[in-house]
Order: sequence, then C-alpha cells, then structure tokens
Amino acid sequence: MTNIYDTANGLEREIRELPEFKALEEAFAELKKNDEAYTAFKEFQAFQQTLQEKQMRGEDFSDEDAVNAQELATKVQEEPSINELMDKEQKFSLVINDLNRIIMTPIRDLYEG
Repeated sequence: MTNIYDTANGLEREIRELPEFKALEEAFAELKKNDEAYTAFKEFQAFQQTLQEKQMRGEDFSDEDAVNAQELATKVQEEPSINELMDKEQKFSLVINDLNRIIMTPIRDLYEG
C-alpha cells in the first residue's frame, strides 16, 4: 500500500517542475532585482496580512485602512514586475485549484452520495 505522505511529497516535487511554477519563480526573481518594486510588494503583502488578522478578530476596517489599501494598490499596479508576478501567480493558482478539486473528490462524493 502506498504511503499517502510519500505521494504528497512526490506531488510537491512535481509541482516545483511545473511550467507555471517555474514562470512564477522567474517572475519573483525579476521582481527582487528591482528594490523599489520589491519593497512595494513586501509592504502590500504585510498590509494584506494585517487586514486578514483584523478580519479574523472580527474587527472592522478603518477609513485609514481603506486609504492605505488604495494607496498601496495604486503603487503596486504601477510596477510592471509586480503585475507580471501577479499574472504568473494567478496562472499557478489555477493549477493548485484543480489539484485541490481532485484531492477533495472523495469528500464531495461522500456527502453527495
């Protein structure tokens, strides 16, 4: 019988070889070469994390949060290397979503049966 964790580890290795992951990896490497764009990206990530934490605690977003979100979004959208990274991330996400759908099929079948 196959050990499911061996299968998962094999899948992890295969994911790293996917063209979609390689493209994401390359886009991130390019982003990191541009200090200004990379800093903006890291700020955007940190702010998103802060908002997620507030949401998890049930806190409302402040007017300041809305202004900061708009400013950071504008800054990020002006950086071609960030846009390229987000495009590659979206394409990679489609693969991950497909894998998740496949993996969750037994549970879906159980509840639908």
